[in-house]
Formats: sequence, structure tokens, C-alpha cells
Amino acid sequence: MKKIIISVSVIAVLVIGFLIFIQNVNVNRIGADEYFVQIKGKGEKLDVKAANGQHFEDYKYTLQAINKEGIEKMMTFTAQKQLREEAFLRLYVKEEKGVTSWQEVTKDELPEKAKEKFE
Repeated sequence: MKKIIISVSVIAVLVIGFLIFIQNVNVNRIGADEYFVQIKGKGEKLDVKAANGQHFEDYKYTLQAINKEGIEKMMTFTAQKQLREEAFLRLYVKEEKGVTSWQEVTKDELPEKAKEKFE
């Protein structure tokens, strides 16, 4: 009986831990390469129609991105809002999917080689 209670408790803890992990981690960032960009321009406004017929505005950006080794590559990604001019972003890129996620960062958070290219 004790073994059953312990086993059920361990399984419950693992399931709860997994659920908390999934809620707090953006799985699009796992295993992705990081590139950095600085927003230049207002982006191309796109009219996107959802499956339910509702219309949304997205903004498409194509910018020169730099990784921590200083290698440059053109990246295209979208945002659901117009991004702040001159803002720095960290792009999460997967080879087969392209840009899967992004987040704004400060200039201090940029790798040295990326800082040099943006100055």
C-alpha cells in the first residue's frame, strides 16, 4: 500500500512539474539559434484573415541579423504590432522553420560582435 501511495505521489509531482514547465517555457525557443536585429523602418503592414473570418494586422520585417559569432544573415519575421524603431530584438531561429520567436533586448544584452556591427 505504501509503495502505491509513493508511486502515485511521484507521478503526480512529475505531471505537475511538467505542466508548470510547459506553461512557463516557450517551446519555440528550445533548440533554436539566436540572432540579433535592430528595428529599422515601420515594417510592411499585412492584412491577415483568421480561420473564423476575423481580420488582423501583422507587420512583416526583413532585416540583417547577426549571431554571437558575428555572422550576418537576412531574416524575415512578423509581429502582431508595429515594433519600436531602433529597438534591439533577439530572434530565435530554427533551420527548418525560420524565425519561431523573438523578444526585445537592451543594447547591453547584445553579444560583443553584434554590438560592434550595430554601432
